[in-house]
Amino acid sequence: MKHKNMHKHEKVEDENLFEGRNAVLELLNAEKTIHRLFIKDGEAQGSLKVIFAKAKERGIPVTFCPKDKLDKMSETGKHQGVIALCPPFEYASLTQVLRDCAAKSEEPFLIILDKIFDPHNFGAIIRTAMAAGAHGVIIPKRRSVGITSAVVRASAGAAGHLPIIRVSNISQAMDAMKKSGIWMVGAETDGEIIYDAPLSGPIALIIGNESEGLSRLVKEKCDFLVSIPMIGSLASLNASVAAGVAMYEVVRRRMYGLR
Repeated sequence: MKHKNMHKHEKVEDENLFEGRNAVLELLNAEKTIHRLFIKDGEAQGSLKVIFAKAKERGIPVTFCPKDKLDKMSETGKHQGVIALCPPFEYASLTQVLRDCAAKSEEPFLIILDKIFDPHNFGAIIRTAMAAGAHGVIIPKRRSVGITSAVVRASAGAAGHLPIIRVSNISQAMDAMKKSGIWMVGAETDGEIIYDAPLSGPIALIIGNESEGLSRLVKEKCDFLVSIPMIGSLASLNASVAAGVAMYEVVRRRMYGLR
């Protein structure tokens, strides 16, 4: 997300842009580091007034500028009159997340995303994962969308609160989690019906690409596969919807002590 259209005195290498009122407000509420805010001239009203007040309270520099400058800076075309210049997103450590679970005496509940490229799907999955009480979302460094302004917006700010873990190799991360006693549960069309599958205990739920499903090696690493019954004429669900259905089946089991 490096921005190339800023003036030299404003550009800092490896900085990210986060756009839109809700996305920026969530960054402020989560007390994330923001180097500078850019707000459209004459637009410090409503939610922008709140954003400006919070930025002033935290000592974040604010630059008021014309809309055409924000349009040139924008990577999404949906800046809504505000853009935040931030350092690179801080991904969480899998080791630390597992330590935190142990410290709280909680059974790990993690979501692994295999080749999810659409930022809206990714953001929606993060939002649902946070609502479902998952401890974190794991993505690969390559062949996956990372945290972008569009993802933050789609997550309704959850990306600023839920640990997002980026690993070099998904299958190796799965091996490490298996050694910690976590079951690898892959969502696939040829799996056991999810309502009949054993979903108690520490679980990592793996969601694959909509068109391709789980990659071969990731699928082989799974302890078992689950599927969502399709009653209608469609063959599959949107990845974020499938993830939501699967996550809340895990939630249901945990809430009622079911196996």
